Amino acid sequence: GLRFSERLRVLDAHAAGETKPVAITKIGPDLVFGRLWVELGFKEIIGELLGHRRYEFKVERAVYLTVLHRLFASGSDRAAERWRESYRIPGTEELALQHLYRAMVWLGEEIGKGMLGSPRCTKDVIEEALFERERDLFSEVGLVFFDTTSIYFEGAGGQSIGQHGYSKDHRPDLPQMVVGVALDVRGRPLCCEMWPGNTADAKSFLPVVERMRAKFRVREICVVADRGMVSKRTLEAFSKMKPPVHYIVGVRMRRTKEVGEVVLKSRAPWQEVTPERQNAKDPAALKVKEVTVEGRRYVVCLNEEERRKDAHDRATILEALREQLRRGDKSLIGNKGYRRFVKIEGDGHFTINDKQVAQEESYDGLFVLRTDTEHDTETVARVYKMLWMVEDTFRTAKSILETRPIYHKSDEAIRGHIFCSFLARVLKRELEIRMQDKGSSWEWAEILRGLDNLQEVEAELQGNGFVMRGHVIGNAMQALRAVGAALPPTIREMN
Repeated sequence: GLRFSERLRVLDAHAAGETKPVAITKIGPDLVFGRLWVELGFKEIIGELLGHRRYEFKVERAVYLTVLHRLFASGSDRAAERWRESYRIPGTEELALQHLYRAMVWLGEEIGKGMLGSPRCTKDVIEEALFERERDLFSEVGLVFFDTTSIYFEGAGGQSIGQHGYSKDHRPDLPQMVVGVALDVRGRPLCCEMWPGNTADAKSFLPVVERMRAKFRVREICVVADRGMVSKRTLEAFSKMKPPVHYIVGVRMRRTKEVGEVVLKSRAPWQEVTPERQNAKDPAALKVKEVTVEGRRYVVCLNEEERRKDAHDRATILEALREQLRRGDKSLIGNKGYRRFVKIEGDGHFTINDKQVAQEESYDGLFVLRTDTEHDTETVARVYKMLWMVEDTFRTAKSILETRPIYHKSDEAIRGHIFCSFLARVLKRELEIRMQDKGSSWEWAEILRGLDNLQEVEAELQGNGFVMRGHVIGNAMQALRAVGAALPPTIREMN
């Protein structure tokens, strides 16, 4: 290598503008995520699946490029081809846009019959192989957290997967698809399912559980899901499975008659799980109590801080409402915040509905769970609160999943495109867990900024070629240490 004095001479010359730049290449993304890609088994699994197929391009590299692009820039596969030009991503140099499209089709290619109208695809085999490699990370009695999102299309949305349905993006005018993701207790994505856009959340749940039983060979499962995700019919189906699938699910308090009339009126004593917090970073206060109605087990949870906030928010709305009523009530009809607290009296004028106000007050700070597990009430509540953590990681990754615009015209390519977003989510969560385990603190945006700005400059000085590495900024160093990736030297001779 270069002697210390020689390195200093070249660096000083470069700082003085005496070197001639030849090329600038970003190296950070592949240093971290290329290592995770190999360690988690993506490269090997995809290679084995491609063993009997003959492509004139490197399919595994096309998938990796697409996934890496999702982490740093998101967007379409067209954008990925252009994005690559500034980065060092070994093995992708000869890839063209058509290769990325064909790789997406391969991932979403139908290889058998699936569930709920969704075919079994290449991507399913990859998920199952990944799970098998990480089986020791899955708890003996597996807690499975489940969430869904909808992704709309600006175009047709494939041959059949793009359908009109309930839009979580408030775009009912556009066709969409539904994507469901199952995660483990640390927020690691286990699998993703894709359905036409007119599939209801409650219908999508059961097939995922059945697949985890059949293809992941996980027998003991406890499903954790939010309100509205699970129908009464689904819970009955869970109980009939052999062995039964257990559950901890949120209950819609306002829509479930039994909860409003019986469960919430129970005078059972509260049990304190977490006291009122003294500092902002302390866990939120929590009290619980158990109520059983004809064998159906409910756990009522109370957050005193949320109770006070709910009461304050309602008081603010009512104060504004009273002021509005004094001025005239014509503008109240279109205001959703006011509408639930008013009623029509006499000659068609609005007035405050005191009965509804009292009803709303009974829900302050509460959430209700239903479970068939044998866990004590405290454990049930704590497990459900984990769902909020999982949902938070799901929401922060939603920008990765929502990789619009999707230009693909076939269902196969669309499924492959979304699956690459899922793989990006797997890499993201794995890095976060490794950094947590090392006690690091970080901001995801600073990790991406730091890695994206880590670059090497090829330069010439007096006829000799040198490669100089830039400074590490943001939270890039924490990420590099977490995966055990070594930085290239500050300066080296060009080969």
